[in-house]
Amino acid sequence: MVMGATGAVGQHLLPMLIDAGHEVVAVTRTPSKAEALRRAGALPVVCDALDREAVLGAVAGAEPEVIVHQMTALAGTPDLRHFDRTFASTNRLRTEGTRHLLEAARAAGTRRVIAQSFTGWPFAREGGPVKDEDAPLDGAPPRAQRETLAAIVECERLVGQAAGVVLRYGGFYGPGTSLSADGGEVTEAVRKRRFPIVGDGGGVWSFTHIEDAARGVVATLGDDAPAGTYAIVDDDPAPIRAWLPALAEALGAKPPRHVPLWLGRLAAGEVPAVLMTESRGASNARAKAVLGWEPRWPSWRAGFERGL
Repeated sequence: MVMGATGAVGQHLLPMLIDAGHEVVAVTRTPSKAEALRRAGALPVVCDALDREAVLGAVAGAEPEVIVHQMTALAGTPDLRHFDRTFASTNRLRTEGTRHLLEAARAAGTRRVIAQSFTGWPFAREGGPVKDEDAPLDGAPPRAQRETLAAIVECERLVGQAAGVVLRYGGFYGPGTSLSADGGEVTEAVRKRRFPIVGDGGGVWSFTHIEDAARGVVATLGDDAPAGTYAIVDDDPAPIRAWLPALAEALGAKPPRHVPLWLGRLAAGEVPAVLMTESRGASNARAKAVLGWEPRWPSWRAGFERGL
């Protein structure tokens, strides 16, 4: 059972599951998307994850062996100055929606719940540039990110208590994402030179091609995949000053502008300033060693050139 089946990851995950012979119940909250899911080979269910009774009924009817939680509620260009406001609906899905799913899973005897999380900016901004899954998260995030970080922590806590799997993705790129060759908010911002390098551009980011994200889910389906938290990211965490000019070149855009830290903070707020200068990247060593997962796109360098 895939919750958020029409989202960025779900669109790539469904064909993988169906081609592998799985019977897939695909859940969407948008009735108009149900027929496309049926044509793809899944059994569509229309359900609002924030409606507890609806979730309990949908899961009871499906009796899924595995539930994959890929639900977000993001659309348009995020307002980073008001970060928590932008992510408010997604935060509810990570908290209320996750609770509903886990309650329904227990009642239905579901073997495993696999949930989407995020890696990168949630890490504590101290120590080395690349962190593993045991590294502490930020105890004092920017004020505008506090609710979103709390929702991420709560989702991971709930799924961990249920002996489920948490997949921490990096920044998505590839078809159907905000960073793709044919458009998307990030792509357009880079093309229009509205995505500058702030300060020294030393913030380290990890990327995940959208197909590799879906393959990470597939790697955790079997009984031999231990419960736990895994970073599903590429092999090449890198500072913004390295990857952003390379992205602009891959898109045929002019190089990004440079703005001093004080101006970036004044123009866009504290969150972008921190993302640009203090973020930490993530190691994928655990996913490789424990799950046997390997990214098809091991570096954003080739990914930006050929995988967008």
